[in-house]
Amino acid sequence: MTLAAPLPARPVDLTRIETDAAPGFDGKEADGKKALEKMGEELADLQERLFSLRAVDTKRRVLLVLQGMDTSGKGGTLRHTVGLMDPQGIKLTSFKAPTDEERTHDFLWRIEKAVPPPGFVGVFDRSHYEDVLIARVHRLVEPAVMERRYADINRFEQRMVADGTTVVKCFLHISSATQQERLLARLDDPDKQWKFNPGDVDERRRWVDYQHAYELALERCTTEQTPWYVVPSDRKWYRNWAIGQLLLETLTELDPRYPPVDFDVAEQRRRLAEA
Repeated sequence: MTLAAPLPARPVDLTRIETDAAPGFDGKEADGKKALEKMGEELADLQERLFSLRAVDTKRRVLLVLQGMDTSGKGGTLRHTVGLMDPQGIKLTSFKAPTDEERTHDFLWRIEKAVPPPGFVGVFDRSHYEDVLIARVHRLVEPAVMERRYADINRFEQRMVADGTTVVKCFLHISSATQQERLLARLDDPDKQWKFNPGDVDERRRWVDYQHAYELALERCTTEQTPWYVVPSDRKWYRNWAIGQLLLETLTELDPRYPPVDFDVAEQRRRLAEA
């Protein structure tokens, strides 16, 4: 990848990773927005090629996992970056608090149901990592259960890889000051107040606990095949470009090709001319 290398397995100290940096990009905001717009055509073309392979029973698919603190920009990434691709080839799943039915199953039960079909680019807006983040911060399970979950997640992701899924995991890394600024902006704008959740203030008070929970998740669930990428996200334009670049490089590496047709093109042209 042209971005900074994926995280090493250990250790992870988020306080040492800048939230307003722009690794891999040498330019300003206007340049970043133009670069993202420019890559849109290539992204869409590669996605269409991947989608076309459903006709030949491909197993290949891509899963983009987006995690981050409130206001880190998961929604913005969906609009500005994922939105560059054809929605018919996208499977988006936004994970909220589990339902009563989901609570009766293993924590990965609802996640496995949402894995994208072959040929799709899937997106998890929040994900199975909530069960080692919010569950750790709020002590929703016993410590021994929490420890097993990291191993469960690694095995789950390895099964996905073995079944043809390329997993791209992005942690949208923002500063506490940026989060406060964005929450205040929602309160100050009557058109954005609907996005404000008073509970976000309560969760914000646990900032240090959440950062530690993320560090543990990033450390324990980074593998050679499913690495985590920490994306500096104080600058929205850079966040959008960086994730677009990761998707572009992932799809380019997959190199999907349109499947061959099972009919005689010349014959069909003749038939069409006579119709």
